[in-house]
Amino acid sequence: MQLAERIPLSPTAIARRIKGLEEQGVIEGYQARISRAALGLEMFAIVQVSLKSQDADLLRAFDKAAAASPSIVACYLMAGEDDYILMVLAKSLSDFERIHKEELSKLPGVSQLKSNFALREVSARMLPVSALAP
Repeated sequence: MQLAERIPLSPTAIARRIKGLEEQGVIEGYQARISRAALGLEMFAIVQVSLKSQDADLLRAFDKAAAASPSIVACYLMAGEDDYILMVLAKSLSDFERIHKEELSKLPGVSQLKSNFALREVSARMLPVSALAP
């Protein structure tokens, strides 16, 4: 177990703590980190969304549609200037144009979309193990 090499506890004690964190809901699940390049999804866009209103029904409809969109990998309801921030994956600029036209612009209540494109990933990390320490 890699954690046993980094934390001064026995593997049994670590396994017990992990099980406890899972039961408490601190650990919600496990993920594989997939190479976007291996899947041909080389373009990563951050899309700022403004809606026509903040009506509760419209927000629910937007949430549901964004969650169902195959190109949106993350969606955040925001406080501030933008109503939502979307993380979008695309194969190419022409693929993003298709996504913009066929998926993003058709989301409920959209009044404005602003897209930013990542040139390269500098850092992406999960919550550090030290955050789980008691």
